[in-house]
Amino acid sequence: MDFYYHPGSAPCRSVIMTAKALGLELNLKMMNVMSGDQLKPEFVKLNPQHTIPTLVDNGFSVWESRAILTYLVEKYGKEDDSLYPADAQKRAVINQRLYFDMGTLFQCFITAIYPQIRTKTPAPPEEMEKVDKAFKLLNTFLEKDEFVAGSSLTVADISILATVSTFEIVDFDFSKYPNVAKWYENAKEVTPGWEQNWEGIMFIKKFMESN
Repeated sequence: MDFYYHPGSAPCRSVIMTAKALGLELNLKMMNVMSGDQLKPEFVKLNPQHTIPTLVDNGFSVWESRAILTYLVEKYGKEDDSLYPADAQKRAVINQRLYFDMGTLFQCFITAIYPQIRTKTPAPPEEMEKVDKAFKLLNTFLEKDEFVAGSSLTVADISILATVSTFEIVDFDFSKYPNVAKWYENAKEVTPGWEQNWEGIMFIKKFMESN
């Protein structure tokens, strides 16, 4: 499978970790989005929205990371794979957490943290309040369970792990959210592909230091 990605992208790294958990090999095709690789006609033909990550599996193109995660498990996982189980209620919770990551947690990273990477200036207080609210919600999700959507590792953990770990580039203080901090330390230990994810974090840090 061809995988168009950038190591600095948390959504891209979530796909790499999920593929690792499934024992899948990806043909990694790094995209230089700063120079416009994503706008080249051959890529736009694969993905008219010209976004990464994009996966091409034997001619079938799919983009949006969370769609890719569930696709990979549904196609290549074991029957009733615990990463994305068939049970409707378990799957509903996983889906909710994935949408929470996309619409709340990762979104506040984009509005509050990403500008700090680009401009090296503090985020407006109101944007950091959104970050605090998002982490408080995640902390609540983890009050009763070891993982974000139940008692075992799922694609929701992997997606959220990619997002949460990216906050480390600004030395974010997780200790204010004890359940999140505990989950994060455990997730780093049990999630396949964590090393590749951390390499992506270091990629961003080097970018920040060189600009």
